[in-house]
Amino acid sequence: MSTRYGRLKQLDPVGPSGEALLDYGIFDAVRAGFTRVVLVVRPEIEAAVRDHCAPRWGAVMSVYAHQTLDQVPEGFTVPADRTKPWGTAHAVLAAETAVQGPFAVSNADDFYGTAAYRALASHLASGGDEHAMVGYRLDATLSAHGGVSRGLCTVAEGRLRGMAEVHDIRRGPDGVLRGRTLDGRERVCDPAAMVSMNLWGFRPAVFPLLRGAFGEFLASQGADRKAEFLVSEVAGSLVAADRVRLRVLSVDAPWMGVTFPEDRDGVVRRLREAVASGEYPADLRIERAERERA
Repeated sequence: MSTRYGRLKQLDPVGPSGEALLDYGIFDAVRAGFTRVVLVVRPEIEAAVRDHCAPRWGAVMSVYAHQTLDQVPEGFTVPADRTKPWGTAHAVLAAETAVQGPFAVSNADDFYGTAAYRALASHLASGGDEHAMVGYRLDATLSAHGGVSRGLCTVAEGRLRGMAEVHDIRRGPDGVLRGRTLDGRERVCDPAAMVSMNLWGFRPAVFPLLRGAFGEFLASQGADRKAEFLVSEVAGSLVAADRVRLRVLSVDAPWMGVTFPEDRDGVVRRLREAVASGEYPADLRIERAERERA
């Protein structure tokens, strides 16, 4: 909903030819080998997203899935004062009927880099039952303009062993990174800690697990109008309960995003540098992505 950004940041034109970060994600995914895009949107913004994407990505098999507050199990009543979407894990559930086979999940307002999508595509194509997550160093994902929320990971032997959602992480005057846990306690954070930026690789077996976890979430937190059903929290819980195996993919790829309006200029500058270096064309189109994949 872009409450901190002040406008629909998923479509904010930050690229040299009016591209949004969404376009770089699709471009990188297509040239990594993904062939189908499911865009999870609120119904009221679908027309704007279609108008933006159609000229560039009309040749990609694209499906729109709606995430709405009334998508809850039978017997549960949505609180009358709730306006916030149920969260990222609920968004994944909203896409279930449109997903075919193993799939990646990403935020539309984050830039993950080509190597990240290629690592996910390779993992998902390898078979087996392991899900995956692309991890980034915490200190490479901060904003100079305010606190950020991150899923701090515990990793052992290349697998996720636990995850804790920490909010309002920022560097203090003493140079120390601090944030708040979900129960409001202060947490000192290691700058080198691996974090989730919500770039995942799942196999279809994840859906019944998400449905079960959503029911449990609603039973315990559904009356809280601000509570969110987050992929990072669910993944951490499923791993801790030994119900899934989740490989952590560490890649040498830059991350950038626009959490705050002041972040925008830095993103624009870095994208121009990426274009100038030849990493991306000045005008993203599906034909270029397909040619690079070939």
